[in-house]
Amino acid sequence: MGAETEYGIHTPGNSSFNATWLSTQVVHAYSKETGHRAAAGGETRWDYTDEDPLADARGWVLPRQEADPSQLTDSEPELTAAQIALEGGVALDHSGPLMMNMVLGNGARLYVDHAHPEYSSPEVTNPLDAVRWDAAGDVVALAAIRRIAATQGLPPINLYKNNTDNKSVSYGSHENYLVPRHVPFNSIVTGLTPFFVTRQLMCGAGRVGLGQDGSGHGFQLSQRADFFEAEVGLETTIRRPIINTRDEPHSVVDKYRRLHVIIGDANLSQVSNYLKFGTTAIVLDMIEQGTAPVLAFADPVATLKDVSHDWQLRAKHLLRDGQRVTALEVQRLYLEAAKEHCAANGSSHPDTGDGHTAAVLARWEDVLTALAADPMTLANQLDWVAKLSLLQQYRARDNMAWNDPRLALIDLQWADIRPEKGLYYKLLQLGRMERLVTDQSIAHAAEQPPVDTRAYFRGQCIQRYGESVVGASWDSVIFELPHQRRLQRVPTKEPLRGTRELTGELFETSPDAETFLGRLLAGAP
Repeated sequence: MGAETEYGIHTPGNSSFNATWLSTQVVHAYSKETGHRAAAGGETRWDYTDEDPLADARGWVLPRQEADPSQLTDSEPELTAAQIALEGGVALDHSGPLMMNMVLGNGARLYVDHAHPEYSSPEVTNPLDAVRWDAAGDVVALAAIRRIAATQGLPPINLYKNNTDNKSVSYGSHENYLVPRHVPFNSIVTGLTPFFVTRQLMCGAGRVGLGQDGSGHGFQLSQRADFFEAEVGLETTIRRPIINTRDEPHSVVDKYRRLHVIIGDANLSQVSNYLKFGTTAIVLDMIEQGTAPVLAFADPVATLKDVSHDWQLRAKHLLRDGQRVTALEVQRLYLEAAKEHCAANGSSHPDTGDGHTAAVLARWEDVLTALAADPMTLANQLDWVAKLSLLQQYRARDNMAWNDPRLALIDLQWADIRPEKGLYYKLLQLGRMERLVTDQSIAHAAEQPPVDTRAYFRGQCIQRYGESVVGASWDSVIFELPHQRRLQRVPTKEPLRGTRELTGELFETSPDAETFLGRLLAGAP
């Protein structure tokens, strides 16, 4: 599993700068900021060879001429010198082109996605690591804007871990899960849709304003819910679907599918993020084994919005069979099925289980129980509850209605990634938000890859042999060695190979890329 975060980007006091140009500055700044720059992939290009964003999981490929330009993510956008000049901007230095892509020493990717800087975390095998390496992206982004702030001639840039500018624009926080290809995609759709519609009870980031432009008065659970318009589809930035059908596995094609989830919010709360990844992984396992609950909303898209707007958790929503249920009842149904499923397969056993499932189930149950009793007791755990609690304090103190613009500013400041400015970080520093991973482990994750996936191989190649790595992707690393006339592409199709256990000794005993590749291709252990 892994996360992708597009950061909201803003230049205080100046709206004339092009957002794409600003985003290149973030990537370029981090390439200069990292302490092991020459071996950190600052010049490493992204390898688009195996990417096909128009392949649809339902069995066809969308013709390129019919695709929206935002869907063509298999080619790198370019800013010309003329465009840069029109923006009145200057690069951090004049020694080369602006950076659009970086492959990081921790196995992640930092790049420009449309008009936003995006951090894609390395692949991990459990929800706690998903939280850790997603939070590492905030450390990376913070280092970049600190560098920019200290660079003469560049405008200051603020980044926000949120999902909307409240002016009808939304940007994503996506999740990715490795799923066996033999699982019928229709089963994924039917099993996940009711879960995703109601998952925002735990994972919503909270938002001031209703509707895509935020002009409606009120508070809602999710930053993203109002921007979804379809049940199933290939798009990610237009006609957004609850279930995305992009079939781009980044792994062995006939063995795996990468489920690309676009419906989640950008979470700062570690507990919300943990539940987002942990519960979804369990539900996917239930779908694979045929034990997921069977139910369907009469109108999933409308219900998604209704659930988000009902922060008091009182509304009942129409099912296709005519029954009405609360969002909490649906989540409780999934939880009970998950407990039975995990007990049957042994994954939740306290002694012989996998070490993660039991904790996810316990937290899931505790949170649903607290939501049913009094949601505000979770103000130290869930994003939306913590934000609502803070907003209600301001409203009570200053007699503010929900349409007061000061509340929208508080909402924005919540997501500021600067610890001295962001309201989430203020609460974290005061001990009013629960931690699941330490700042030290997050800082470590910003520099080092997870050890139990192929991200270890990718990250170590970048760290140790960065000068010889000319390209990389999720499923390949490309080397260019001196005195060789052709590039050497090393495929990494199996996500659970390339681990420290399998390759650590090879890295430790290979002083340079030529030695490493020679031993690797010769089948060294």
